[in-house]
Amino acid sequence: MAEEGVQRRLAAILAADVVGYSRLMGEDEAGTLAALKAHRAELFEPKAVQHHGRTVKLMGDGELMEFPSVVEAVQFAVEIQCAMRDRNKAVPEGRRIHFRIGVNVGDIIVEDEDIYGDGVNVAARLEGLADSGGICVARNVFDQVKGKLDLSFEHLGEREVKNIAEPVTVYRVALDDKAMALVTPVVQASVSAVRNRWPVLAASLAVSLIAIVGFVWWQPWVPPVETTFVEKMPPPLPDKPSIAVLPFANASGDKEQEYFADGITEDIITELSKFQQLFVIARNSSFSFKGKPADIREVARQLGVRYILEGTIRRSEETLRITAQLIDADTGTNLWAKRYDRPLSEIFAVQDEVTQEIAATLASSVKKADLSRAARKIPNELTAYDLVLRAHELTERSLSQQSVLEARVMLTKAIEIDPSYAQAYVRLGRGYYRASVLQWDGPEALDKAFEMAQRAIALDSSSASAYDFLGRIHLRRHQHDTAIATQKKALSLNPNRADSYSSLANTLTFAGDAKEAVELVKKAMRLDPFYPPIIDMYLGRALYFDKLYEEAVPPLETCAARAPKFRACYMFLAPVYAELGRPEEARRVVAKLLEVAPKFTINRSVRTHLPFVSDAMQHYIQGLKKAGVPE
Repeated sequence: MAEEGVQRRLAAILAADVVGYSRLMGEDEAGTLAALKAHRAELFEPKAVQHHGRTVKLMGDGELMEFPSVVEAVQFAVEIQCAMRDRNKAVPEGRRIHFRIGVNVGDIIVEDEDIYGDGVNVAARLEGLADSGGICVARNVFDQVKGKLDLSFEHLGEREVKNIAEPVTVYRVALDDKAMALVTPVVQASVSAVRNRWPVLAASLAVSLIAIVGFVWWQPWVPPVETTFVEKMPPPLPDKPSIAVLPFANASGDKEQEYFADGITEDIITELSKFQQLFVIARNSSFSFKGKPADIREVARQLGVRYILEGTIRRSEETLRITAQLIDADTGTNLWAKRYDRPLSEIFAVQDEVTQEIAATLASSVKKADLSRAARKIPNELTAYDLVLRAHELTERSLSQQSVLEARVMLTKAIEIDPSYAQAYVRLGRGYYRASVLQWDGPEALDKAFEMAQRAIALDSSSASAYDFLGRIHLRRHQHDTAIATQKKALSLNPNRADSYSSLANTLTFAGDAKEAVELVKKAMRLDPFYPPIIDMYLGRALYFDKLYEEAVPPLETCAARAPKFRACYMFLAPVYAELGRPEEARRVVAKLLEVAPKFTINRSVRTHLPFVSDAMQHYIQGLKKAGVPE
């Protein structure tokens, strides 16, 4: 029977140690202690809060930490070591503090606030195997992290370590560009995070504060004419993704650069505001938090938003570094983070590029987060916005006839709830459009789609998605020039909308301009890292029509791997292999195409799917014949 107060659990354990601590202390004891204290307060502690870690104990030059997630533990270790490189740059070589870090997953014994056991011992031994400024992890850590964090690892083999019976398989984490890309800005620990360390004190303080605040708010000594409680409440969350962009911090150490950080922030706010599906807090409100220590959840509550974007900007004589992270204020989790390092030689082009990429990526990240949130709601809580989200998710997952019909029901209901919701008409029209393309419905389906697009534009003439969709309908009617002009109008309304670039690329491919289409698809991929498999197909198809057959293989194979039942992947991969003189691969792809679409023939494909101009159509037909597709 276990002793009272002792428990066991599985945890990720991190051990960190200062390299050459005795030498540093011998040369400058006060300076070393001050520097170490600063690193812990300014880096370790806020990063621990960010990654839900707990400092178990400090041991002079060492630190033992516990994390509920091995992914969080490794990300914490990577961010610490990458950040220490920057922090050490201004320090003389002999005075720099370097850490070694080891990470293990194992069963631990918990007694009061301390932890013991082999899991802890292995983490300490891994730390001892790490290079100065490096990270070593156990095999079980590697197995759980690979595929979840974009990192490179070096297998160091099995190592015999002190006081551990079995050899430990060790991996070194490569602190390369991929690791640097995972680094996010430091967010100082919130009050709630600090309270967790002293729960009894926090509870008593909370009770006292509640009593004091309640008494002050009531103010029995003044007449009852104070502003109503409703007016004091923070604004409610809007019925679509809502975001505030906090002023990016100037990390250059030069007050004169404040204008530049502010300018980047304002540009991001402007670009985000072009996305009609987002609710973006105006610059004036966001900048009211400039220079103030921010508790992200409190900021979000005051502004009435779900998501917060924050970051830092460091400008030197030759380079520009921008870090940004998107936070779900409801849960405190990081949804997305990235660091941009660019030369300063073309500063305005760099500013535009980074601003556009952040804006488009954020729009995709926020949409993904809200899709997940809507999926968790119960039916009687659904709004028009939720129904549109669910319909979108359904058809993204499967473009089967059943999925499209189910989505049509949801979207019709959304329009009943809110007849002025332009995006609902766009989505409903897309269902009719697909029914027309695949001949699930008669010719009237395309007319219905056209009607939906026209209604959406009448309701919102600034809707890029509505013009984009209308362009697709013009393309389907073989009105190539009108389609191109309409989709360019969509891009003029929102030049950061990835879908508009891919739609225009699709139209240009059919119109015979595959070379320009290739560049537009690549732009769409850069703007939307979460792009669906159809974008792989768009790229491969454009490369095929540009006769870059070798380059067309990877995206089309990727499309088939990501969406095995999507016939278009195989429709263009088969002729690609045929043109490359690889008949076995072509036959394999044709077999898969006929498995997915048993009635597929060349004539049926030409008749029902593809509004190509004449030369492109002939090229496609000849490729299908070479591949052995039935006529």
